[in-house]
Amino acid sequence: MELHNLKPAEGSNRDKKIVGRGHPSGRGRTSTRGTKGAKSRSGFKNKRNFEGGQTPLQMRLPKFGFNNPNRQEYFAVNLDLLQHFAEKFDTSDITRDLLVEKRVIKKYHKIKVLGRGDLTSKVNVAVHAISETAKNHIENKGGTVTLL
Repeated sequence: MELHNLKPAEGSNRDKKIVGRGHPSGRGRTSTRGTKGAKSRSGFKNKRNFEGGQTPLQMRLPKFGFNNPNRQEYFAVNLDLLQHFAEKFDTSDITRDLLVEKRVIKKYHKIKVLGRGDLTSKVNVAVHAISETAKNHIENKGGTVTLL
């Protein structure tokens, strides 16, 4: 066995080019990278959306939409959830403080009651906002609505 007889072991998946080992290897000097330019230099790493200096697609497309800085976000609570809370916490008064104390909502949440579901008992609520349907339903059951 001599150097020119050597071959990789069978199944070793040895297909990778050996580059940068001088002219006699056939892959010396520029090591198959061509001459000049970023790709020929060591340490070259292409950015994800790089298009060769052309303005990238995400910059060419128009921006759209609007983020309202004064947007009011509410934590939605439906009537069936109010009924669930009334039974679970054994109370007819559901306030923001109660829900914060029981860790249903965070301190910074505002609550809005929506009209999905059904109430079976009288419930008094103190919330930031309420839909007309929910308000009518609560008052028909004998409960009260207080807006914060």
